[in-house]
Amino acid sequence: MVTAIVGANWGDEGKGKITDMLAEKADIIVRFQGGANAGHTIVNNYGRFALHTLPSGVFYDHTTSVIGNGVALNVPKVISEINEIVSQGVPQPKIKISNRAQIVMSYHILFDEYEEARLSGKAFGSTKSGIAPFYSDKYAKIGIQVSELEDMEALREKVEGICEKKNVLLEHLYHKPLLNPDDIMEELRGYKEMLAPYVDDVSLYLWNALKEGKNVLLEGQLGTMKDPDHGIYPMVTSSSTLASYGAVGAGVPPYEIRRIVAVTKAYSSAVGAGEFVSEIFGDEAEELRKRGGDKGEYGATTGRPRRVGWYDAVASKYGCRLQGATEVVLTVLDPLSYLDEIPVCVGYEIDGTVTTEFPTTALLKKAKPVYEVLPGWKCDIRGIRNYDELPENCRRYVEFIEEKIGFPITMVSNGPGRQDIIYREQ
Repeated sequence: MVTAIVGANWGDEGKGKITDMLAEKADIIVRFQGGANAGHTIVNNYGRFALHTLPSGVFYDHTTSVIGNGVALNVPKVISEINEIVSQGVPQPKIKISNRAQIVMSYHILFDEYEEARLSGKAFGSTKSGIAPFYSDKYAKIGIQVSELEDMEALREKVEGICEKKNVLLEHLYHKPLLNPDDIMEELRGYKEMLAPYVDDVSLYLWNALKEGKNVLLEGQLGTMKDPDHGIYPMVTSSSTLASYGAVGAGVPPYEIRRIVAVTKAYSSAVGAGEFVSEIFGDEAEELRKRGGDKGEYGATTGRPRRVGWYDAVASKYGCRLQGATEVVLTVLDPLSYLDEIPVCVGYEIDGTVTTEFPTTALLKKAKPVYEVLPGWKCDIRGIRNYDELPENCRRYVEFIEEKIGFPITMVSNGPGRQDIIYREQ
């Protein structure tokens, strides 16, 4: 059976912790999309880790970690990540990298930086990890697939064509140094050597594993609001963040995805630009940012301060619907314990009309939040393992959110550690 763990919001919902936790009973964990432009923070018996490409179940010695064909593969970063966790005492993980994955090249990162600088005040808030240029090349059919490293002679001809095309932009649009095919081939030869121990036919491996009854976790990056089709376009990422894309990005049959765990934070947060209706500012925001997450609301990859706001039930209901959630995990509940009252965004007012359905970006720009305010619980809830032992107002908050989004909340996270989880009886 395949379980997908995905984000219902803007990303940063705490998916890494949930993957790490559920991986205890899994055989294989697969990253199926995205690149090293976002990270998952994990706190477990080995310490605290910020993973960027490796699946979050990599800390168990009984699991195999897979990087699927849908991932933007930054080879040096993956190898560095493996070495880093091993140096901190984690057993050498079993890793497979799809031979159909495509490689983030150094020039993708340069083009990302050049374009953001060119756009200046109209920039997309890119992490400058090369993701948009990478996916542009993939769909323009000038990307470099891992399998192509097997024939360096044929690859040389392709690289020369890539340089010819990109050097026009470098010379006339960006006014930057031109690409040299020799340098790129040297880069690719290094990548071939680094990847050699890990490359496999991942879709075949997963097909056989599922026939043998293995349990597979698909781990998504970011969340529904960053999906290029269904998110806050154009302030989105470049690959689909939806569970349904897991079948494509991992190479598994769609009917095998039986369980979809959508993760949503007990308040809202986002890194980067884009519409964010329930966002708060000033001292109120700084206090929530300081208390939030494991060590405050700062991006695991970028270190950038996250934008924060109150829980958005409109966006979350939409996010869970698009993910096809069979259940929901509500994370990072404990930081809200300092509040006397907690607003929840239950509707958007657009041109004088209130809606509870998430609109397209053009209308979203006009949306004003409609709040209901719930009483806080004003006490520390970390360490509680039984749902009934949570303060009444805390349970009321969880159940209010559940009612507004219309999907069952089966788990509540009340701390950063693997053990800080409360299972709810449905």
